Amino acid sequence: MNAQEFLKQFQWDDFDSQLLLAHILRRSRTWLLAHLETPLSPLEVDSANQAFAKLQAGVPLPYILGHWQFFGLELNLTDAVLIPRPETELLVENAIRWLNSHPEARSVADVGTGSGAIAISIAVNIPDVKILATDISSAALKVAKANAQKNKVANQIEFVEYDLLPPAKINLVCANLPYIPTETLRGLPIYQNEPTLALDGGADGLDVYRKLFSRAPAFLAPNYLMLCEIEATHGQKALELAKEHFPNSKVTLRSDLAGHDRLIEINNEN
Repeated sequence: MNAQEFLKQFQWDDFDSQLLLAHILRRSRTWLLAHLETPLSPLEVDSANQAFAKLQAGVPLPYILGHWQFFGLELNLTDAVLIPRPETELLVENAIRWLNSHPEARSVADVGTGSGAIAISIAVNIPDVKILATDISSAALKVAKANAQKNKVANQIEFVEYDLLPPAKINLVCANLPYIPTETLRGLPIYQNEPTLALDGGADGLDVYRKLFSRAPAFLAPNYLMLCEIEATHGQKALELAKEHFPNSKVTLRSDLAGHDRLIEINNEN
């Protein structure tokens, strides 16, 4: 059996199928498409059958591959962490832009770091930044630490197992916290396929942000920026919540490239 014959058992022109078989063969997808006549060994067929069975059972492709791309970086993944999404790159882009325009601000926190995607992306692009990355999951922190080492920024990031943030004075707080309403989450394909702890934001999706905002005075420097990723349909409610907790700051709701509400920006520059 060659590669094309194997793929025809599934949807051979499906991107995920091609990427998965290329992974089994330890080749790129581009190479695979140029060499569909390549014969598969019995061991490769067995490995591919096992991997495709997982994919058909609903296991997300990044977990089967064990890695994924985010902001031009490759990150290791396990099912202990959320799969990084392209939408989160908006937060990273805004964080890097702000840090570049504020060279005196080098104290950053990544709250609910998960795989470490946000912290590592910032550290790679801002070499002199110091980041406190927190998570309540020890399993997630293990993945994040490995990713920081993989991308050679472990010396810039301190990983701490903590609920939100310990007392500190942080210039820039980045947060991609659980924001999907509980009932909405239960009807989504990702439910029970990705860690619920990283997704479930309570009845209206804002429970964890309420907690973060109420604790903010303990960890914010006098001049600060907070960037908080939100669920697209709760933009106005999240905006009102932020304004309620930060009446003296400039609060802005920003959209992603698809035009969906995605980011709450809380700016307290004097």
